[in-house]
Amino acid sequence: MLEDKLVNLQKMLGCTFHNINLLIESVTHKSYINEKKNKNRKDNEILEFLGDAVLNLIISEYLIKSYPHFFEGELSKIRSMVVNELTLADIARKIDLGSYLYLGSGEEQSGGRNKNSILANALEAVIAAIYSDCGLNEAASFIIRNFEDIIRISAEKKVSFDFKTEVQELCQRYKLPLPVYKVSGEKGPEHEKVFEIELLIDSKAFGRGSGRSKKEAEQIAAEEAIKKLKMQNAK
Repeated sequence: MLEDKLVNLQKMLGCTFHNINLLIESVTHKSYINEKKNKNRKDNEILEFLGDAVLNLIISEYLIKSYPHFFEGELSKIRSMVVNELTLADIARKIDLGSYLYLGSGEEQSGGRNKNSILANALEAVIAAIYSDCGLNEAASFIIRNFEDIIRISAEKKVSFDFKTEVQELCQRYKLPLPVYKVSGEKGPEHEKVFEIELLIDSKAFGRGSGRSKKEAEQIAAEEAIKKLKMQNAK
């Protein structure tokens, strides 16, 4: 039964593993380890950490090659639309990754196979397992095959995605003063000038960005500020 499950999983991923334990680890949730108390089995949290880095690398490289005329800030916006928990969970559902997960009985009963966080983390762990066992090219092939459509859709929507609006909404939600954007520097000749922007909230620096226009630099600074605001206000 276990062998059939692993064979089907490898077919779905399009990768035949040399080290099958890596594949098993990638779909093993910590609730399963805690319940079974198997010291020889690992959960997928470390692989998830690696998979996040691999995913961002491949998506970034693909964006640069596919949209060479886009600015850094635009590429950053598209990547944020693609690499997030909701998108990862949706892709995990499309490939039915949830059915292959090893979960503890409590997590199973609470609907863990369909939880966004568990599915997104498992997908990143699977990406890391493919990378570790089958190599970067195989990992890239899997990522592009499954993310290409959402990348294209996100690229078409990039104009409407606004980090500045989001950071302003977060400030209002957390009852903070509205952000202030300050030009902290300018580099390069007039025709190739690069602007450096600092985002201040309550006189404290929350984000920095540089770009070929003030607007682009502000968007990058706002994206950084969003991450810090969310981290500081996480429960």
